[in-house]
Formats: sequence, C-alpha cells, structure tokens
Amino acid sequence: MGWRNVIITQHAKVSYSMNRILVQTSSDKYAVPISDIQLLLVGTTQAVITSAALCALAEAHVKVIFTDHQGEPISETNDYYPTRRTADLVRQQVTWPEARIATLWTKNVGSKILNQIQVIDFVGGDTQTLVDELDKLELNDVTNREAVVANKYFSLLFGDQFYRRDFSPINAALNYGYAVLLSMVNREIVLNGYLTCIGIHHENNENEFNLGSDLMEPFRPIVDQWVSQQRFKDFTPDIKIGLVSLLDLEIGFNGHQTIVSHAITEYVAACLHYLSGETEELKIEVKLPDEVSSDAINSHV
Repeated sequence: MGWRNVIITQHAKVSYSMNRILVQTSSDKYAVPISDIQLLLVGTTQAVITSAALCALAEAHVKVIFTDHQGEPISETNDYYPTRRTADLVRQQVTWPEARIATLWTKNVGSKILNQIQVIDFVGGDTQTLVDELDKLELNDVTNREAVVANKYFSLLFGDQFYRRDFSPINAALNYGYAVLLSMVNREIVLNGYLTCIGIHHENNENEFNLGSDLMEPFRPIVDQWVSQQRFKDFTPDIKIGLVSLLDLEIGFNGHQTIVSHAITEYVAACLHYLSGETEELKIEVKLPDEVSSDAINSHV
C-alpha cells in the first residue's frame, strides 16, 4: 500500500519508467516509486501526463485527481474493478437489508456528530447544543439530526456570519479537503468490489459517488478542525498541500493509533462487510488529534 501523496503545482510532464513516476519541470526532474504513492493530485492545468503513467498508476490502484483552472478538484480516475467476485458483490449491494442500512447510517451520523463535538471542544466552544441534538438521534436519523447539527456546528466553528454555501476561501478549503477524502473512500469501495453510485442514504441519480458520500461522513470533521486553525485570506497552494497531507495525519481509530488513509481503508471494509452480512458488529470511533499541524505534504512539485 502506498503512503506518499504527490501534488503537481506547476508546468510539468508526468511520465513512467522502470516502476517509477517521473516528474519533469522546467528546472528539475523527480522520480517516485509507484509502490510508494497512494495519491497523485494534478493541481494545475499546465501539466501533461502520459498514458503509460496513467496505466501504471491504475495498475497500482493509485488515485489520480485532476483540478480545473481555479484549482478545484474536477475529476478523478476510477479503475476497473479488481475482483472476479464483483458481479456477486453488486447483486448483494442492491439487496442490502434495510435494517443494516438503517443501523449503519445511524452509526455514521452518530460518529460524525461526536467528532464535530470534539472539534468544537478543541476550539473552546460550547458543545452542549450539539450534545443535546445527539441525544435526539433516532434509527436511520429520521428526524435529520445531521442537518440540524451541521447548521449549529458551522456557526460555532466559524462564527454566526458564516454561510456554508458562499464562495469564501474557508468554504473552498472545506470543499477541497472533502473532495480528497471522498476520492480515498471511493478508491476503497472499488477495491472491495462494490459500486460507488449505489448509496445507503444519498440517492442522487447524477452523483456517481453516493456510497462514498455516505461513508465519508465521520471523517469530515478532520478537515473542519484543520481549516479552523489556519489563518488565510486566499485559498493558496500551501493550503491545498496541507489539506492533502491530512491523509497522513495520526488519529485514534477504534482504540488504536493510525493515519487517516489507513483508518479509511479499515473503516470502509468494515462497513461493507457489515452491510453484506459478513459481520454482526460495527465499531466507528474516531479520536481527533489534540493539536493541529500546518506541515506541508511530503512530496510536492
């Protein structure tokens, strides 16, 4: 499994040779073993990438994300399904028991709210209103506590004037971080042989990643916590690099220490096994870090 996150931020050519990805800029040339890479983010429209490089990255199940002229994620690669059991797994997926779907969605929402409470406690805010809403959570979140909490949560985190759907740098950073998380969740869904488009809660026919959108929920507060501690007026490349580096952030997950990308791997597999009836137990416990680092990504050009 790869561990390095590589971002291309300037005019460059990305090619492949001898099990390595080569990145040629106007002044330097970098070589990274493909086996080391978990994510390649092409953060500029001034880069070119060869078909040989894309094929090699796909074979290694490396997620590749492309951004638009504004530097916002616009597309990602999705590999062919790697397991011969995919047809059987998809038949299972479309008949997942409603009781298990309801239980998983309830656990996801509950975990997400608990993690949002951790974030507000981290910044020194009053968490009681969120705790009160968590106490009202019912099976399958039929009263939509998730949305109620989100409305209160973002005001507590970023102030009463904050509006989640405007075009502020904070929202741009949140959306970027969420897109990176979603891409990693999607990768794990595909690696396990399931379809990303058939969700357990999200049902948008135009969303290719309904299931990924469902399963990523408990991890969103990791992005929120980091963004809340940054001071920026513009959505600059260093902020993007910091957001991608969150995949290497150490967190507590289900009683042990790991990094975010490994937690996602473990968590997605556990959710899918639960939905398919392969296990009766499902635990989703995330412990956010006690401090936020602004360290940049480990490989960026």
